[in-house]
Amino acid sequence: MNVRLTKDQKIRIANSEDVYSIMQQVLLRENRIGRGQEHFWIVGLDRQNKILFIELLALGNDNRVHIKAPQVFRMAIYKNAPKVIFVHNHPSGNMKASAEDLNMTDRLLKAGEIIEIDVIDHLIISEETYVSLDQEGIIEELRNNGAYRIVERDRAELEKWKLDQEKDKAVREERKEFAKKLLALNHMSSEEIRKLTGLTIREMNKVVKEVNG
Repeated sequence: MNVRLTKDQKIRIANSEDVYSIMQQVLLRENRIGRGQEHFWIVGLDRQNKILFIELLALGNDNRVHIKAPQVFRMAIYKNAPKVIFVHNHPSGNMKASAEDLNMTDRLLKAGEIIEIDVIDHLIISEETYVSLDQEGIIEELRNNGAYRIVERDRAELEKWKLDQEKDKAVREERKEFAKKLLALNHMSSEEIRKLTGLTIREMNKVVKEVNG
């Protein structure tokens, strides 16, 4: 689920404190019950470290959330984000990275290397504070530890998956352009065009907004 950002939140990230200041706000939007669940977000950055998107990828129970690489990197590929930061909360308030946190980060970091998306940090946050695995030196340790190195079969599968995602993105962009042309002709309603092109309601609304300026 895409997280809506204000204009002030679409900033260039200088350090982990910048990321936390935004993610703290995102977490505090949740009600008390929601904040009792573990969330996993991905923050996509451009080459100048400006935020492109924040997406909530998974909700877990009070101490665990399950996430897989294709689910994590899909939006980064779609948005052409060369860098990402992972963020998840510890509702317990214990800021120490668990063995599961480190294993998950390691696996995703190595997968990101294959598809050329750089995992630059992973923040563990609470309502009051945070820990940056990059600042703790853990990200660099994981890069160099030799674990979870991708074998050639897995490499080929990951590269094929990335190519498939890029093809899907190209197809959807073509559909959007076709929808714009149909909308400009003013012969069909936006709902008819949406059904014809297979666009989502959100994509069609964006097309309508762009055409109407």
